[in-house]
Amino acid sequence: MLVGPAEGWKVDKRGTIVGLTTGRHVMLLDDLLTAFRTARQAAQGGIGCSIDPTDEGVVRFNQFMGQFQTMGNPQLVASGAERAVGAQNVTVFGVPETSHFARVLLAADYRMKRLAMNFEPSPVRGLPSFLSMMKGTTRRATNALPRWWLEPNYEPLLRSADGLAWELRGSAVKAMTMEDFVAADGSRQASGKASPLAQKWADKMTEHFDELAVAEPIFGQMRNCMELAIIGALISKERLAEKAGHSMSTLMDPTVVKTVELTAAKHVDSKASLLKRGRTWMVSVSGGVQIDSWFIADNVEQSAAPAEAREVAAKRMQDHWWWN
Repeated sequence: MLVGPAEGWKVDKRGTIVGLTTGRHVMLLDDLLTAFRTARQAAQGGIGCSIDPTDEGVVRFNQFMGQFQTMGNPQLVASGAERAVGAQNVTVFGVPETSHFARVLLAADYRMKRLAMNFEPSPVRGLPSFLSMMKGTTRRATNALPRWWLEPNYEPLLRSADGLAWELRGSAVKAMTMEDFVAADGSRQASGKASPLAQKWADKMTEHFDELAVAEPIFGQMRNCMELAIIGALISKERLAEKAGHSMSTLMDPTVVKTVELTAAKHVDSKASLLKRGRTWMVSVSGGVQIDSWFIADNVEQSAAPAEAREVAAKRMQDHWWWN
């Protein structure tokens, strides 16, 4: 059985189902089923998504922006830049691209980019846009572009001595960053380093993520998906269902219990956010979500606490489906 905090729920003004007390997005059975059914696949390369421009689009963007010496009409320049870059490619891995799980990851990635590039105001205090942070610096643009991505940041899992009880600790999300160097042909290569300013924005994103997950429910929903992916990996890796004498055949059969099937996102229109520094234009374009669920499931410490909680739960489950 899976045990965790629960509360009453409501539908908020956006149509999102959230907790009455915390305002956090509730976990969905659909996402849990996807995590269970793709756990073995996730062992090969994790789960995640990315939204990136094509190499040709980057070349067209550089050529387009290279013709300007002055700002002129910013709106016209931005529109031209967007057309030059063209549609950006959407990549999903580890889960079906038509799943609700995949849609959540993509939506969170997309929203992170919009916050970073000041397309919409931050809903929490203390998290400015990356673009506004750049305005206060003297940094000049180079051929390096910042990339941000989100990944789970957990403490080691706790394991009982018999391996029958486990505890996930420190449910958190961390924003990561690295610069990509852009070649003349538009191709990009990871530098292995982060610019100080991009790192500062990533740190602020991490610092305020709990607030952001309530103010922007898609981030809370993404964190739920991360946690479910870890649970799926743990159950698969440790063969917990087998140890419990339960095959989960009904839940694992997509013909019996169906999950939502959505239209797979293949492309996203580009949006230009430009900042003039001297004679150089700046734009940020890359990011993603990365969930290395099996790596987290491998990071384990032994403790008596999970066994104690399991004993309490087992007694309560004899006459209740819930327990406090």
